[in-house]
Amino acid sequence: MPTFDRILPEVQEWLKSHSSSLNTLMSNDDDWLLVNRDLNGRLRVILPDRFVETDQRQIWDTLVSNLMSRLGAHAYPKNAEILFETSREMACQGAAAYALDGFPKVWVVDRLATEANWARIAPETEGIPRIVFFSIKGGVGRSTALAATAWHLAQVGRRVLVLDLDLESPGLSSALLPLDRQPMYGITDWLVEDLVDNGDAVFDSMVATSNLSHDGEIYVVPAHGAEHGEYVSKLGRVWMPKSHEDGTREIWSARLGRLLEALEERIQPDVVLIDSRSGIDEIASTCITDMGANLILLFALEGEQTWSGYRMLFEQWQRAHVAEQIRERLKIVGAIVPELDRVNYLDGLREHAYGVFVDTLYDEIAPPKPEAIGPSSDGDGKWRVGDLVEGWNFDEADEGAPHYPWAVNWHRSFAGLRSLQGRLAVIDVQEVNAIFGWLLDGVRDFVGMEGRS
Repeated sequence: MPTFDRILPEVQEWLKSHSSSLNTLMSNDDDWLLVNRDLNGRLRVILPDRFVETDQRQIWDTLVSNLMSRLGAHAYPKNAEILFETSREMACQGAAAYALDGFPKVWVVDRLATEANWARIAPETEGIPRIVFFSIKGGVGRSTALAATAWHLAQVGRRVLVLDLDLESPGLSSALLPLDRQPMYGITDWLVEDLVDNGDAVFDSMVATSNLSHDGEIYVVPAHGAEHGEYVSKLGRVWMPKSHEDGTREIWSARLGRLLEALEERIQPDVVLIDSRSGIDEIASTCITDMGANLILLFALEGEQTWSGYRMLFEQWQRAHVAEQIRERLKIVGAIVPELDRVNYLDGLREHAYGVFVDTLYDEIAPPKPEAIGPSSDGDGKWRVGDLVEGWNFDEADEGAPHYPWAVNWHRSFAGLRSLQGRLAVIDVQEVNAIFGWLLDGVRDFVGMEGRS
């Protein structure tokens, strides 16, 4: 009996075995076929409505019944195997959709229980740069590194806007704000109030300035306010879409994007730092794919859990044909690099990161096909080693490559801290550089800052 992971391979085998019939049926340039997977993982086919009342309908019924026979429990029952729609866009209705490899007229549509959509990548935002701090696993010092980055940027005169979007495990604000500076409200409050058009009631009381600011400013928007109130009940509602009077529906990530734009307009920061929830969930999807991030820092510990997680994510982008839209924004950060044997540890981290990027996001570099061979570097028309097809790829040792890690060093002064806020209040520049220097250099270069003091 086929399981969920066998659905698409079975579909591809079906398409290959009936390719001649399918090509004849879908002879128009604008024809399409949707492989629709519902919330329970059951599959049926959606076709253009021009096939409803034609002689071809019986052929379609036979072909699709053959597909369903391959899928077992994941098939729709007879008489419900095919749906018809006027257009592919109407059939998708905002669900995650992507073309199936090798079959340009066939699209996969996934109906998901959440509105996380890793296959839809928003364009990079223009103007104020947005940097997302993300990790596939928790406990890697991601929020600490973000706090240190905000601290450093403020030391050299930058206005920094920090958002704590780790809503289910908040805490970044306590690293940047003492208790007496916590604002009254937070992001969850605004998202809930916005559902009833009451966001303005909390907007002016959800931002606080950090006491860690120096020549610049750190503006912090926490997950919740000083009095968290019914946080669990509010958290269960932040993901809700908003229904407008004109009948349109605004998903929660779009509402969050609207909030960020309003905050940027009010504060006019030089850079926005976003702390994402770890793992492959709805918050992470929103932070990474929906917010127009210009730089996405992928925190990594050396180990199979890290690389298997990032591989799953990268393979999804590869499968959905959106890798090219996001890969240039990515950068690996080597988290909590140990004091002992740091060189070998970073070498292993870089090697494994390179392997994942080569397998999923980097272009294959190969000799051109014989019919495409032109003059070589020697002018005799023969391909030689060194005459490579151009593509988006990097050497393993290229420090500017996405896979090459910026290191954050483990340091005993940050281990087991009870108060990160207190530690940052007394730390000096030299100590920050010793721990976070590579990360700070990378962020500095990205946002066009002057060198470290």
